[in-house]
Amino acid sequence: MWIADNWKDYEIIDCSKGEKLERWGSYLLIRPDPQVIWDTPKTDRGWTHRNGHYHRSKKGGGEWEFFQLPEQWQIHYRNLTFNLKPFSFKHTGLFPEQAANWDWFSDKIRSARRQVKVLNLFAYTGGATLAALDAGASVTHVDASKGMVAWAKENAASSGLSDKPIRWLVDDCVKFVEREIRRGNHYDAIIMDPPSYGRGPKGEIWKIEDAIHPLIKLCAKLLSDTPLFFLVNSYTTGLAPAVLTYMLSTELRRFEGRVTSQEIGLPVSHTGLYLPCGASGRWEI
Repeated sequence: MWIADNWKDYEIIDCSKGEKLERWGSYLLIRPDPQVIWDTPKTDRGWTHRNGHYHRSKKGGGEWEFFQLPEQWQIHYRNLTFNLKPFSFKHTGLFPEQAANWDWFSDKIRSARRQVKVLNLFAYTGGATLAALDAGASVTHVDASKGMVAWAKENAASSGLSDKPIRWLVDDCVKFVEREIRRGNHYDAIIMDPPSYGRGPKGEIWKIEDAIHPLIKLCAKLLSDTPLFFLVNSYTTGLAPAVLTYMLSTELRRFEGRVTSQEIGLPVSHTGLYLPCGASGRWEI
C-alpha cells in the first residue's frame, strides 16, 4: 500500500462503525466511509467534540450537521495551500490520500531536469495540478465542472502558483482527448482521476467500468516520444490494482518502462493501522 503519511494539517484520528473521525487543520469532521466495516469503541473525545458531521440517509445521500465550523478554511501540504468547504455528499474538496501520488510524480518531474508537459484529466479542485506546477511542470487542467475548475484556480492563487504555466479547461475529458489527438498535441505525463459515475457538461454519462480502458487507450496516443509517467486512480472497488496494471501494461507496451499498482491509504492515529482509500496504477520510465 502507498501511504500518504507526510501530512501535518490532516489526520484520520479514528474510524469505526462506518465512519471516520478526521482532523482538517484545527477542525474535526466525522464522515461516512464504506470501507470501515469494523465495530470498535469510539473512545476518542473528538467523536463527541466534532465541528461537522455528515449523516448518511438510508434513502441515499445525506446532509451535514455543523458545530462552529466556518464556511471555508485552509490547510497546507508542503508548499501547497487548499481551500476547504464541506459540500454535497460528504466531500470537502480534497482527497488527502492522493498526497502519496503527488510526492511520487513531483520527484519524477524534478529529476527529469527538463520541461515536462502534464495533462490532468478529471482534475477536480487541482491537488495534482498544484503539485505538478510546484515541481516545475506545465499543466493542462481539465474537468467537466465549471465550479471545480474555479475552486482549483482559488487553490492555485492561495498557493502562489497562479503565474505558473497552466491551462484551465472546462470540458468533457474524453472529447478533449479526442480533439487533442486530432490536433497532434502531445504530453510527457498524464494523470487521470475518473469518478466511478458522472456526467459531462452536456449530460454525457460516464461509467468507469465501461469507459476507463477506452480512455487509457486514447490517452496513450497523446504521449510524447519521451514520456515520463502515466497515473490512473480508481475509487471503484471492482477495479483492483491488478486491473490497473493490466490496462496500463497493455496500452503502453510500445514504451520502455514499468507498471506498478497498489492500494493507496492513510494512517489512523488511534490504532496505528492504515485505512485503504482506493487504488492507483503508475507507469513510469
